[in-house]
Formats: sequence, C-alpha cells, structure tokens
Amino acid sequence: MGRDVEVTLTKSAAGWPVYHTAPSAHPDIGNYVLFLHGGGFVNEIVRAHWRFVAYLNRHAGIRCVVPIFPLAPGATAKDIVPTTGELLRKLLEDAGSAKVTVIGNSAGANLGLAAAQWLRDAGYRQPDGLVLISPGLEASVSRAEQIEIAARDPLQDIPGIVEAGRMYAGDLGLAHPYVSPLNGDFHGLAPMTVFSGTHDLLYPDSVDLAAKARAAGVPVELHLRQGQPHNYAGMPTPEGRQARAIILRVLAQGLA
Repeated sequence: MGRDVEVTLTKSAAGWPVYHTAPSAHPDIGNYVLFLHGGGFVNEIVRAHWRFVAYLNRHAGIRCVVPIFPLAPGATAKDIVPTTGELLRKLLEDAGSAKVTVIGNSAGANLGLAAAQWLRDAGYRQPDGLVLISPGLEASVSRAEQIEIAARDPLQDIPGIVEAGRMYAGDLGLAHPYVSPLNGDFHGLAPMTVFSGTHDLLYPDSVDLAAKARAAGVPVELHLRQGQPHNYAGMPTPEGRQARAIILRVLAQGLA
C-alpha cells in the first residue's frame, strides 16, 4: 500500500476481516468507498486489488472499507449478500454527511449490485453511487453470443465461470437475484457507472444492466470499450488509465 496509506483492521458483526485504508496525512477526512474484490467468489483478494485501493486513497483522497468475505463453496450467496448489505447499511449510518460509493470488480460488482438491491428491499437508503467494473451478473452464462465472445476472451472461459457460480449459488439456484442480480428489480437503486470491454465474455451483462437501469429510471453511464478484456479498468494501459480517471471524476462528484 505504501507509507502514505494508513491501514487498520477490524471485524464485521459477522466476524469478517474488514480493512480500512486512508491517506496517512488525513486518515479521518473524506468520503468513503466500499470496495468489493473480484475472484469469482472462489479466489481471495490479490495484490492488484490492493494497488487499486491505494490508487483511490492517493488520488481521490477518500477512505476505503475493504471486507474480506468468505469464499464459496464454504460460504454462499444466501449468507454473503445479506451480510454485505448489512455492512453497507452500517457504513452508510456511520458515514454521516460523507458520501459512500460502492466499487466492485467482476464478482465484487455482482455482490455490490445484489447488496444494493438487498438494501432497497429492506427499506434502507442507497449509497451515493455504484461503480461496477466488468460485472458478471447472470451466473448461467448461457447466451449463444457468449460462446463466440469466449473465443477471443484472453482471461476467462465459460465452464469455470459456471462452476464458480454453481458453488456460490448453493441451494438458491443460479437464477436467484442474490446470485444473478441482473434478474432483480432495478427500481430505486443508486446511480451507476459501468465499465466493460468487448473482449470480455461477460460484457452482454453490462449492456442489459444499462438497459434495465434506464428503464427503471436509474441514471447509468456505460463505458464499453472495443477490444478491451475483463477488468481493463484496473490495468496499466491507456484504456485503464482513462477508466480510472472517470472513476476519480465520479468520486469527486459523489455521483455515478
């Protein structure tokens, strides 16, 4: 993380490790990001995720909350989504007048959207924005077009994604909105900024997400980049740097 980022470790009410990171010079000042890491719900947080968190601390001047949720198959969506929703509810309560934005990549974007739907259904207020990076939102990955896209996806293939989704679903089934939040209700959700690339076999989910959000009256920006792979927004490329600049703008405005 570097010496200019302060890191503390707490535990959630459910016993999850929760890291809090902030600029060392001003650890108690700024808005919040709840960062939900990717990894298909079966892989732990990795160095690239921490680099992205540190980038947000340094360049956006914000505080990040990073829960380390348990992995499938030992934990499933039935427990992870409500627990994440409750953690987000508590952060919104504790934040006071500070803004709270949820940022998730890949599986973390799935979880962020599902947690926002849980908040809405439970009668709690929404975060100030959702930033969804390369979200996979429909766990069956069953579209005919995705087979064709998979042939040019350099990072993913369908069988592994489906198996990870099956383990994460547990006894809920792949179609349940906790597992496939694209199937959930979009009314009343926070404004969204979405990043995906046409070399990501999951990108049709982002296209449908934007259409469903707009139909429900939810403001949404979809940044779909030609020829870009899964999670391009976090990569050390010109396209990645452009995406991160947009994310900084979103955090500065408090809107997605």
